[in-house]
Amino acid sequence: MNIDFPYRIDNRGRTASTTYEDHIRDMVEEVLFTAPGERVNRPTFGCGLLQLVFAPNSTELAAATQYIVQGSLQQWLGDLIQVNSVTIESQDSTLRVNAVYTLRRTQQQQTAQFERQV
Repeated sequence: MNIDFPYRIDNRGRTASTTYEDHIRDMVEEVLFTAPGERVNRPTFGCGLLQLVFAPNSTELAAATQYIVQGSLQQWLGDLIQVNSVTIESQDSTLRVNAVYTLRRTQQQQTAQFERQV
């Protein structure tokens, strides 16, 4: 069973489940938007993407951010996915992340888009 994220109860009163592909997408989202130190039992989990938004904008920062995000996805989900590309776009108060990855189990390529207001 693949537990849906965010955690919720379905209409049967049970833990909501989802497909394998959606479960992996949910895990990618968790890695992207969890700040290191936020989880008590896994203090290094996440990539702190939202914290990087407030740094001065530059090509160096964009490259570093892409490197950090790809490295975090590979570190935490490398046994489940192969990261093909990550693009990050910050416009006004909106952060957009596009991640392209291949599921190791099925060899299917997936594209996931995430958007957060900061």
